[in-house]
Amino acid sequence: MRKKQFKAESKKLLDMMINSIYTHKEIFLRELISNASDAMDKLYFHSLQNNLALNRSDLFVFITPDRENRTLTVSDNGIGMTADELENNLGTIAKSGSFDFKNENGDEEKPEDVDIIGQFGVGFYSAFMVSDRIEVVSKAFGADTANKWTSEGADGYTVEPCEMEGSGTVIKLFLKEDTEDDDYSRFLEEGRIRELVRKYSDYIRYPIKMDCEHRRLKEGSEDEYETVTETAVLNSMVPIWKKNRNEVTADEYSNFYKDKFFDYEEPAKVIHANMEGQVAYSALLFIPRRVPFDYYTKNYEKGLQLYSNGVMIMDKCADLLPDYFSFVKGIVDSEDLSLNISREMLQHDAQLKLIAKSLEKKIHSELLKLMKDSRATYETVYKAFGTQMKFGIYNSFGAKNDVLSDLIMFCSSNEKKYVTLKEYVGRMKESQDTIYYACGETVDKIDMLPQTEAVREKGFEILYFTENVDEFAIRVLNEFEGKKFANICTDDIDLGSEEEKEELKKKNETGKALLDYLRDSIGEGITAVRFTDKLKNHPVCLTTEGEISLEMEKVINSIPQNEQKVKANIVLEINASHPIAVKLEKLYEEDKDRAAKYAKILYAQARLIEGLSVDDPVELSNMVCGLMVE
Repeated sequence: MRKKQFKAESKKLLDMMINSIYTHKEIFLRELISNASDAMDKLYFHSLQNNLALNRSDLFVFITPDRENRTLTVSDNGIGMTADELENNLGTIAKSGSFDFKNENGDEEKPEDVDIIGQFGVGFYSAFMVSDRIEVVSKAFGADTANKWTSEGADGYTVEPCEMEGSGTVIKLFLKEDTEDDDYSRFLEEGRIRELVRKYSDYIRYPIKMDCEHRRLKEGSEDEYETVTETAVLNSMVPIWKKNRNEVTADEYSNFYKDKFFDYEEPAKVIHANMEGQVAYSALLFIPRRVPFDYYTKNYEKGLQLYSNGVMIMDKCADLLPDYFSFVKGIVDSEDLSLNISREMLQHDAQLKLIAKSLEKKIHSELLKLMKDSRATYETVYKAFGTQMKFGIYNSFGAKNDVLSDLIMFCSSNEKKYVTLKEYVGRMKESQDTIYYACGETVDKIDMLPQTEAVREKGFEILYFTENVDEFAIRVLNEFEGKKFANICTDDIDLGSEEEKEELKKKNETGKALLDYLRDSIGEGITAVRFTDKLKNHPVCLTTEGEISLEMEKVINSIPQNEQKVKANIVLEINASHPIAVKLEKLYEEDKDRAAKYAKILYAQARLIEGLSVDDPVELSNMVCGLMVE
């Protein structure tokens, strides 16, 4: 028997196929099972064309590990191959019988449940990553004889007649010896084989069987066990996402989610979609209720599991989800993907972008529906992942305002409950053209801000911004339904009447000398000192001028390794109606030194109310004590 050489490619090409195309050696089992599935689909299609009596439930893949002889056998009872087909399909690298089958029958109507997976004709050769020698015994459906193809790699192959019962193909891998770098014996372990089938081929529509050992009670005994070997089916076969939604119960969705994505709570929302269009796909997505322990760390990997015809291509395809929806878990399955030669990544990301865009719209609409139908559940989701949505507004520089602005929520001064921006605007006063907000560490601390008292007294609702990203996101959002946002702690908030504004303007003009003296006494930390009428009972408050608010200053300067510190233009505002204003005017005329001390104390007091540190607490303490003993 003469050894034949591979027809189309050189040893260098085969070496590349074995060592470079596939990222993980374990992929070989996926490829062999997919080929077996193709062979059974071809037989089923052939039976339909020729009106043959074929019970599809009799078709299966069988895996046989043999630890003693270091062989792994993958067999199927599909359509099989003739000697010529063995030569053409296995003797020619990159020759795909499945691809030819698709082309030959491309225009012919095929049943929906016939899906040919292979197309490049290289998956089989991935088995050489783990094998020194491969034997393929195959008998074509309806043929009288079988043939055996044998190869040890690039040196060539042999084909010879042999005996075999029934049609199908038996692939026997003679595994490589273990090395320090790789344990090839792991592919003979029952647990590892189960894991790989479940990971990559769980939804192959034909049963994948293997003889498995397990312990059970001996018949008639209450405490004596025995080890038995029974044939088990390793795969689920029918993907839950390819079933009709009305065929799947809530418990089945929940159990699938918990098992697949390792969560102990049921999902807040299930999104089951079958989409048609430029790229057809099925998707089963889940909105979790809680934050994974590593979600807000660099170690978290976003992405959906990507399948093609029920075969997993990528465990986490990050391109399918935008960062602001990175908390979504799930699966996408499409027959229209153009895969690369290793079936581990896509050739054309345009297809992926179309799916991603469609998914984004679907997730957005389903979150809005959840908000409407189950407000409490949505708030649970938002408390867990709302920060990421707000970062989405900020990081996209406003490009995703339309997608995210109606999903974000803030606690409100109205009953201290979460409200959406639409809800806030919907109950604004007719004369109100501004959405008011205030920043602070907590709702309680914001309520202590002097500015909130007067705003609430005017009947205006305040949004509480308690996360670092909040004000940055709102600055990017800029407006909502034509209403501008305004920080109540900035200089440009003025709720007084025209008469009150005019009176205050005169007071600041006549008191300019005093106010300038107080500013100079406080020092470099402050831009200006002014009288104000927006404080009801509080003596002083801090406001800012320009784009940087006090809260933004705190956030930016707290960023690790940020060497460029920013400084807000701080204004000390003194309540024009408070007795302290009269006291300061009197001291300015009679005792400027004491007026200067009062100014420093008032400034320190205002900083503490804002949650800011005092530059010189010793000086503050001495001044307070000095005034107390005078």
